Amino acid sequence: MVKITDVARHAGVSPSTVSYALSGKRPISEETRQRVEAAARELGYRPHAGARALASSRSNVLALVIPLRAGIHVPVVMQFAVSVVTTARRHDHDVLLLTQEEGEEGLRRVADTALVDALIVMDVQLREPRLPLLRSLERPSVLIGFPADSEGLTCIDLDFKAAGEACVEHLARLGHRVVALVGSPPEVYVRQTAFAQRVVQGFTAAADRSGLSSSVHPCEASPAAARLVAEQLLREHPALTGVVVHNEPILEPLIEAFEQLGLRVPGDLSVTAICPDELAESVRVPVTSVALPSAEVGERAVELLMKKLGGSAVPEATLLPPRLTERASTMPRSA
Repeated sequence: MVKITDVARHAGVSPSTVSYALSGKRPISEETRQRVEAAARELGYRPHAGARALASSRSNVLALVIPLRAGIHVPVVMQFAVSVVTTARRHDHDVLLLTQEEGEEGLRRVADTALVDALIVMDVQLREPRLPLLRSLERPSVLIGFPADSEGLTCIDLDFKAAGEACVEHLARLGHRVVALVGSPPEVYVRQTAFAQRVVQGFTAAADRSGLSSSVHPCEASPAAARLVAEQLLREHPALTGVVVHNEPILEPLIEAFEQLGLRVPGDLSVTAICPDELAESVRVPVTSVALPSAEVGERAVELLMKKLGGSAVPEATLLPPRLTERASTMPRSA
């Protein structure tokens, strides 16, 4: 294992100079700093994590708060988590994953210790009970999601309201006049999870602007529930020709249920979705969709947090515009 004394000998300086050059604790000439960094790279030297933490009063650990509540689609959540972890490692930080539903108590327990330097919080609700604590903490935080009152917070997410609007506007341009949103499981709406509520807002607003008949249908994440919703839609809205799906596990089962009930996609029914591109592309009839930019959101959330840790100002709100990709599941409405 390469030691600090090895780097000092290679660079022709004292061990304390190596420490100051790598930590930035004291001013070192640029020529000396570059020589030390070059020696460290050449020898493959990495400061001991515990020593770094003691020297800087930092743990170099971020907390990622993802309460795995009912109705959450874990594979999509893990895409965000992987992006956060990968980006954090580029900044020489590790990630502590907190998955239990502990509310303020859990956040305070972590924040009051030296375990983490900062927090990223997911599954944000419109009336988010953790906000007073997050605003009062000395440790910086970034929310992936937008509560109803985001003043004084740093939030980032896909613009889900605009995503719902984009799906409806696409169907309206194709001539569809009766549309439905098959949304998240009911418990997600009961909690007033922010992204799901904003999809409904965008869907309804765009339908109203275009003069479309519209309806919203929460759906449990199972093939049986998808079949029941398909039957309900055809029974209650026989003129239905356009559907927006915001519920990843049922995308393919729902299309299969409609086809079993006699509707061809896209011949009789155009389907759009808000989901990861890889899911939209994997369905037997590739689905026109707004992508979930999990990699970009996770990466940018960490970048915002790093800037806050460094004392730089960051925007309070970062909304990523929706990107709709047309595929085989939509076509102009038949006369």
